[in-house]
Amino acid sequence: MIAPEFPKNEKQRQAALEKYKILDTLPEESYDNITALMSYICDVPISLITLLDKDRNFLKSHFGVPFNQSPRNISFCGHAINSESQVTIIEDARKDERFIDNPLVSEFQAIFYAGASLIDSNGFKLGTLCVYDHKPRQLTTQQIDALVALSKQVVKLFEQRLQNIKLLKFQETLRKRNENLKNFARLVSHDLKSPLSNIISLTELLEDENKGKLSEDSLQYIEYLKTSSNTLRDYIDGLLKFYNSDDVLLEKREKVSIKSLLQELETIANIDTNTSLSFKTEVDTILINKSALMQVLINLITNAIKYNSKLKSIIEISLVETKTHYLFKVKDNGKGIPNEYLIKIFELFSVVGTLDKYGNKGTGVGLATVKKIVEDLKGEISVTSVVDEGSVFKFTLPKKS
Repeated sequence: MIAPEFPKNEKQRQAALEKYKILDTLPEESYDNITALMSYICDVPISLITLLDKDRNFLKSHFGVPFNQSPRNISFCGHAINSESQVTIIEDARKDERFIDNPLVSEFQAIFYAGASLIDSNGFKLGTLCVYDHKPRQLTTQQIDALVALSKQVVKLFEQRLQNIKLLKFQETLRKRNENLKNFARLVSHDLKSPLSNIISLTELLEDENKGKLSEDSLQYIEYLKTSSNTLRDYIDGLLKFYNSDDVLLEKREKVSIKSLLQELETIANIDTNTSLSFKTEVDTILINKSALMQVLINLITNAIKYNSKLKSIIEISLVETKTHYLFKVKDNGKGIPNEYLIKIFELFSVVGTLDKYGNKGTGVGLATVKKIVEDLKGEISVTSVVDEGSVFKFTLPKKS
């Protein structure tokens, strides 16, 4: 018997194999299907997917044998990966000096062998897709072609596994970054809101204590200070809501009455006599994440009120139910959104540039939060608008996650 030599690039080949993280993994149907099919095509009792590790031959799939590894120094595949040919065929191992007295031949009757190297995109031979028989034989051209074709399919499964590993790692990186951003938002909110509230309070106190004593310029400066402080406070609150929106998604679905939903919206949005809010639908109840839906609707309603200079704000909510989705529409008669802003209105920190009816500028966080919640719930949102006539926001939410 002649033990197979290690390839000259063994160190690099081993590293290429290990990057797939497939050694010592459990059996998988996608690989077992290939060995079963290969056994059928070649009409042989044994078919294996082998991976040459440091001192062993790991069998990722082993059709026809009970074990999943064997010593590398007696392996047929160790010789196969050293061959310049992609396919190595040994018609009768008893007549081949490399395998005389080999335990696989003498004890397990591995007489016939054919193996196609598993070659990755960098040219490294990781192992083989191989077949064995207990008697001498030959393969047809079609069987050899099938062996090569399925060996390439095995490598594609390896590559797919590698991409999944990279994707999971990337997702974990994003999760950690998002968590860091949420913690940062909480920290900013906590550390800035207290001194900011002091600034607002002291500004109002300064204004009250000096009524009639301040010049027009001084009064204007105080007004600028109050407006800027309030804008910054809204910005901090909005940023915190944006990064906390994931927490809302964790809440379970619940049965919600449309009538009670409208009453809560009127209360939370502080609807007064200058605003008309209606909810048109033939649906009595819905099964939904109530907190998430409320956050979306409240944001759209308060925006519709703030950005409306007409004597009476009219907001119409409608709901249509399909077999798979709830289709919501929120229509208002406000200022509308210029066309050039429609494509980026949902982007974080994107603002139209106009002041609301209270003289404040938006933070560009509210609609970004709305879009994030809707899409995280596997829904979609869009907007159409006509300047000076109003806007229509449409969003869908699936009935099942």
